[in-house]
Amino acid sequence: MLENVSLFAGLPDASLAEIEHHGTVKSYKKNTIIINQDDETDSLYVILSGHVKVYLSGEDGREVVLNHQGPGDYFGEMSLIDRQPRAASVITLEATKLMIISRGDFMHCLARNPDIALNLIKPMASRIRMMAQNVSNLALLDVYGRVANTLLSNASEQDGVLKTKRLTQQEIADMVGASRAMVSRILKDLKTGGYIDIEKKCIIIHQKLPSHW
Repeated sequence: MLENVSLFAGLPDASLAEIEHHGTVKSYKKNTIIINQDDETDSLYVILSGHVKVYLSGEDGREVVLNHQGPGDYFGEMSLIDRQPRAASVITLEATKLMIISRGDFMHCLARNPDIALNLIKPMASRIRMMAQNVSNLALLDVYGRVANTLLSNASEQDGVLKTKRLTQQEIADMVGASRAMVSRILKDLKTGGYIDIEKKCIIIHQKLPSHW
């Protein structure tokens, strides 16, 4: 189950089997909150199937989406290391199956397989860079610029076509700090201009997005 998880890349089969033996597999329904911001828990969660949303919420109910994650991704590693309260909340976007690994079991495995530390540090550095870029975008770009940047940063080439991960207009709005109506207008204009096509589960980018709206 863990052979496609980047955190455990390069580990021998015996080590993977040991981790799986200690991990607990649980299934969750759509819209189930797995972690609440400020919770004092320290387990690691590995996504075996399904998708989740990582977000921050304010006292007024507004949300800022930090990330969407799917099979092979993991979350909870920060509290696993520093044992501080959870920095963000995580909710399922569909039926999701997770492997939960306690801090004690993870540290035991880490002691026997030090290469895991490097696998852990690299993605954390990438996430810090991404968060810094998000802060910069919110401060320096207008709404269109943030939408365009979000589309590109969540896109990858699939079968020769540039496609985003599954994103709804509301999810994009939450990620860029704008209203759904504004995001809808921007996407509609990009589609009219032939820059994108909107499918049920993704957005297809046909050509370089314009620098201004």
